[in-house]
Amino acid sequence: MAQGFFITGTGTGVGKTRVSLALIRELRRRGFRVAAMKPVATGAVRRNGSLRHEDAELLMAAADVQASYEDVNAFAYEMPTSPHIAASLERRPIDIGAIVARSEALAGAADWVIVEGVGGWEVPLNDHERVSDLAEALHWPVVLVVDLRLGCLNHALLSAAAIGRSCVRPAGWIGNVIDPEFPYLDEYLHTLDESLPEPRLALLPWCPDGHPESSGLVLSAAFEQWVV
Repeated sequence: MAQGFFITGTGTGVGKTRVSLALIRELRRRGFRVAAMKPVATGAVRRNGSLRHEDAELLMAAADVQASYEDVNAFAYEMPTSPHIAASLERRPIDIGAIVARSEALAGAADWVIVEGVGGWEVPLNDHERVSDLAEALHWPVVLVVDLRLGCLNHALLSAAAIGRSCVRPAGWIGNVIDPEFPYLDEYLHTLDESLPEPRLALLPWCPDGHPESSGLVLSAAFEQWVV
């Protein structure tokens, strides 16, 4: 039976794709068959008559379980805005049930499924469902990506509290250093380690070229408890 993680973040642009890619590579390095999904994506571009999102394509290239683009990114939207607005403007509502069905099909061929969410935990997908509802429907343990920069403490604590109120299993959090000159990084990490209810699973140091495929994932003992 496949295992999985649902990757959410404290907001948009915090490094969910970078973390997802790093986890895929680490799991593959250990010999696991890994499938990847980014079920909902906005800001996609049209190529040869169909919409494609860069993050979804990166995840497809990193995973070794073959899948169609639609399996990886079932709901791609051109408008670079909140998914519920993009879906309404483009008249293609997001169907969580369809996403779950695709995830189950991928899980049948994989040891691990890495699912990257969109935006943050409370981002609306339609008038009555949010990213949190998608995570609950998928049933994978949730990993929170924290962007290590000024303001991250408040965002991380609020996000973790919201995850804790949901019917999901929180796995822990991963820090992503996105500011190379961020002062007091060690002090911030200590505060997060002491304040967040779940353990730190890993740390991604700053990447000089800023490319999402760059890794350097530093794993903790808490991560090893999930990989069996």
